[in-house]
Amino acid sequence: MHDTDTAEQAFRAARLGFQPWERTAADLNDPAHRARCDQLAAFAGAQIDPTAYVAPNAAIFTETLTLGPDCIIASHALLRGHLSFGAACSVNPFACVSGRVTMGQGVRIASHATLVGFNHGIVDTGTPMYRQKTHSLGIEIGSDVWIGANAVILDGARIGDGVVIAAGAVVRGVVPDFAIMGGVPARVLGSRRAAPPQVAAGPDLAGFAQRVSDQWRDVLAAHHGPQGYLSADASGAARPAIRHLCDAVELAAGFGVQDDLFGPGDIARLSDLQDPETGLFPDPYRQPDLTRPLREDPIALYNVLAVGYALECLGAAPRHPVRAVELSAADLCAWLEALPWTTNAWSAGATVDAIATGLYFNARYFTTQRAREVLLGWLSLNVDRSTGLWGGQDAAGSFLLPVNGFYRLTRGCYHTFGVPVPHPERVIDTILSHYRTHEGFTGTAANACNLLDVVHPLWLCLRQTDHRRREAEAVARKVRAAIPDLWQDGQGIAFAPGHAPGLQGSEMWLSVLFTASALLGEEDACVYQPRGVHRLTAAGLG
Repeated sequence: MHDTDTAEQAFRAARLGFQPWERTAADLNDPAHRARCDQLAAFAGAQIDPTAYVAPNAAIFTETLTLGPDCIIASHALLRGHLSFGAACSVNPFACVSGRVTMGQGVRIASHATLVGFNHGIVDTGTPMYRQKTHSLGIEIGSDVWIGANAVILDGARIGDGVVIAAGAVVRGVVPDFAIMGGVPARVLGSRRAAPPQVAAGPDLAGFAQRVSDQWRDVLAAHHGPQGYLSADASGAARPAIRHLCDAVELAAGFGVQDDLFGPGDIARLSDLQDPETGLFPDPYRQPDLTRPLREDPIALYNVLAVGYALECLGAAPRHPVRAVELSAADLCAWLEALPWTTNAWSAGATVDAIATGLYFNARYFTTQRAREVLLGWLSLNVDRSTGLWGGQDAAGSFLLPVNGFYRLTRGCYHTFGVPVPHPERVIDTILSHYRTHEGFTGTAANACNLLDVVHPLWLCLRQTDHRRREAEAVARKVRAAIPDLWQDGQGIAFAPGHAPGLQGSEMWLSVLFTASALLGEEDACVYQPRGVHRLTAAGLG
């Protein structure tokens, strides 16, 4: 053999490592390649289809590995953990796939992309980070997916079929079929399916944004007096409660301002409310029933959200863990089973919201045990598969309480922890039917709670599926378009028709506006972004 031929073969072998799609039958059957596959079968738990190709210098240190027909792994790709590739998948040079990752057919992983199907413990601040245990939710990827260069897919991601992940995107959570994802964190930029033209925000919304920007400080001042913040609540009455301060804090945070309005005294006042034994927050203006456990006081439960998130908005945190929610599996299940699912699913969902939020604060700032898994397990076993809700229709055939309870339950639990909602298509069907049954909530029913509890579940479920997206977007546009007319200059928005404007109504309606805009992919145009109870960013926590 001539030296030129030898050099050409060496060059082709090197090139094939970085462009393995050029493989031929001879390359697949080359003794060196067969030896690599045999070695991976013996030491890396590999099951490799005879038509799959593994390039020289691919770093494969898996515990189990399945490579389907026509898969290709390039040189300097790093594979670790428990991995399963369907037919015709490819991993380009310098990509990293680790942890528990399962994918369908035709998945393309570009150079320097990273798929991390595990997570590192961080909650135990008494243990060095490198000694904390890892845990894995795993990554699941459908078929015909393109993951761009330098993209990062985080543990727990569930990526549908036909998805495109843009270069540099950071993806977690559920990605619906045929979505185009981009950004940090990634969000849906579009769909590969045909979609109706987007209706841009009209001049009324642009003008409303300017009015709100100019007046929100005046609104806070209008509802502040010698005794602090006070305004009409959901009942229409102006009753003293700690929530008024929390609403003011959240409003300011939503406009990105805190320092010149609130300070250490406000943090101390909110922190001092927490009961050290239970971690709950009884309201200082309302004496709880001392004959019952504090966890049966709905105000003390709700204030886990109101006060806890207000403290976070102020850069602080609860002073004590919420011990009332750290229960054994048997005790937590007994609590859940005793909730009024059939008679008042809203109340039941609100309790779950408080439980889950307490577990979130514990996991983030203290320590937590296994109650979160028990909670999610119980909920998954007790959801109504035909509606996607917890609880059924009332005697009049209305889903009002289950729908509003669904919002509370999923907001605090599934959304906060970044866990997919069970049966999202059925939920969308139920919510749209509920919206039509109530004729879009007009008249006295057009309150912030009823509309938020329609828009948020649609937004949440459409992150997992495109089911009836056009109808949901039409609802979001209609809801959003009505909000500017609700604003009263210098006073804000009333929670419900006929009420006086107040802090609670203003914060909730601005959150409805943001959520409806997020459903339409237009949230960047909003001047107010909820950062407390109604925030759309999930905590995750693995």
